[in-house]
Amino acid sequence: MTHKAGFVNIIGNPNVGKSTLMNAFVGEKLSIITSKAQTTRHRILGIVNGDDYQIMFSDTPGIIKPAYEMQASMMDFVKSAFDDADVLIYMVEIGEKELKDEAFFEKIKSSKVPVMLLINKIDTSTQEQIEEKVAYWHEKVPNANIYLISALEKFNIEPVFDKIKELLPESPAFYPKDQLTDKPERFFVNEAIREKILLNYKKEIPYAVEIETEEFYEEDDIIRIRSIIMVERETQKGIIIGHKGSMLKKTGMMARKDLEIFFDKKIFLDLYVKVNKNWRSNDRQLKRFGYKD
Repeated sequence: MTHKAGFVNIIGNPNVGKSTLMNAFVGEKLSIITSKAQTTRHRILGIVNGDDYQIMFSDTPGIIKPAYEMQASMMDFVKSAFDDADVLIYMVEIGEKELKDEAFFEKIKSSKVPVMLLINKIDTSTQEQIEEKVAYWHEKVPNANIYLISALEKFNIEPVFDKIKELLPESPAFYPKDQLTDKPERFFVNEAIREKILLNYKKEIPYAVEIETEEFYEEDDIIRIRSIIMVERETQKGIIIGHKGSMLKKTGMMARKDLEIFFDKKIFLDLYVKVNKNWRSNDRQLKRFGYKD
């Protein structure tokens, strides 16, 4: 039997539905999802296996013009997605017209690997708008296979998946067939906590936060976790904790519920808050948190 395998990398502007799409393909919540821009900070691999194929889907940060060192590192993850792609998914939503970085857009148009352009959130638009957008993108990216989808509703996902399998090169599997991702368990603990911070706090607070899981002990019937929420300033520490610890308790409770579903086991989650001044602009700290090699 012929076996196919390859990397299918998803790129696009912030909040177009890249994480929702990858989670739909993988069947697990690997990428966190909120309505805020820059929810995805890393390149996250989700692996889908069949008897005769293995697909490595990559969710990447939304394309932005970097304002500080951490955002520059996030855009490096996007650049790497062009380097090793066997199939490139360029995801747009119905109302947008271009990427926030022209250089990335030119890379898509001149790509030597197959490009699939997915127009997402079509459930929020009219037939006239859809026809107009399909014509627009055919002209802008003539090398792309265009599909209309709703990642949230899982509409038209199966034909996209079938086309991906068709486009994959012949290759043995890159990973063991029972592997779901390339990220360690602690990464998903960190992401679950960060998602709740994105949901519970406003303005700059979620963007000044990084999570570090110091302890992860798995027993027969429970996983005991100790995680640190890093902030850049003392004032942010107070906001994260809240009055008499109320906000920290709420965040921990919400994260614990998600983690119990993810790991299918009871979770004890111990959260602390520390100040790590200007970590987003510090090379050493960015390496520590996995933003740089």
